[in-house]
Parts: sequence; C-alpha cells; structure tokens
Amino acid sequence: MRGAADPVAGTVRAAAGRLAEELNRPGAGSALAAMAAARELSAATDAALQAAVDRARAAGHSWKRIGDVLGTTRQAAFQRFGRPVDPRTGEPMARAVPPGLTERAVAIFTAHAEGRWADVLKELDENMREKLDADRMAAGWAHTIAVIGSLERIGDPLAFQASDYTLVTIPLHFEAGEANGRVTFDLNGKVAGLFIRPAGQ
Repeated sequence: MRGAADPVAGTVRAAAGRLAEELNRPGAGSALAAMAAARELSAATDAALQAAVDRARAAGHSWKRIGDVLGTTRQAAFQRFGRPVDPRTGEPMARAVPPGLTERAVAIFTAHAEGRWADVLKELDENMREKLDADRMAAGWAHTIAVIGSLERIGDPLAFQASDYTLVTIPLHFEAGEANGRVTFDLNGKVAGLFIRPAGQ
C-alpha cells in the first residue's frame, strides 16, 4: 500500500538502532548486549535480503543477474533464495534445514584435509560405506591436491532441502584453484552423497 511502512525495513532500522546504541554504551555487560543486538540485526538483514531478491524476481530479473549481484552463481542464488513449488502437489517446498547439518558438512571436509578418514566413515550411510573406505577417500583427496594444491580455507556453507535430502554445498579454496564440496544428508542425518567438483560445475 502506498505510504504504508515496509515491515522488513522497519525491523532492520530498529535492530540497527539497538546495535548502534549498545556499541556506543560503555560499561559492564554491554558486550553481551551488543552481541545479542548484532545477532538480531543479522537475522533482520537476512530477511531483508530475501525480500530484496523476491522483489528483483517480481521485477523480472533472472537468477543469473541476481547471482552476479550477490557474487555467486545463479544456482547458488536460487538454492538460497528461490521459492520452488513441488510439481506433484503445487505446494511450496519446505526449505527448513535440520539444525547442525551445515556444521557437520564443514567438519567432514576439515577431516578430509587432516586425513581423519575414520571420522568421515562414521558419518556415511550403509550404501556409502559399501562404496568407500579409508584408502579410496585418501586416494581421491590426494588426486585433488595433486591438481589444485592444499586446502587453504573453507568458505561459508549453503544448505537447502531437496525432497527427502538436505544438500550442503561448501566453497573450498585450494592454493591453486577453487572447488565446491557437496554433502547430501538423508532423513536420518547420515551422509548419502559426498563429492568435490571444480567451482562452476
């Protein structure tokens, strides 16, 4: 409605004001209050970014253009901000990601970098354990390092729901190239898929 206040904008403005107030307030306890206010602002800006992407899509902008503005691929932009509809039911598909899965996905690739294959194996479902063992994982990781060098940094994970699975994509920054790690979790929270591909694939 013309003249009506945008609730998302109002939430961001109020959260930013509280954070600025806490950061400017010296004294005991202000650091924790500032942390709480910063977290509130982070949640508000996440909602604002979703609203901005929704507005861009409504205005006819492509996922490619949106990805360019966000500094990511069109697929990653869609996975994070898209609102897919289940073709079987016509209903919006759930996007809630079970808690803890993104952290576990990061831990899996950290274990790769440190050669802790036993830690990776215990995350796999029965089918994956039949296909992979420590020697195969070590050989695959060695091949990756031979091509693009040692892993230097793990980026921020991106998680989304796809039917009965949770997919977590993680940017992996190697010394001579970029790659994406992907971990697929099943409904029981076990790893049903695991791979590394060059960035952009």
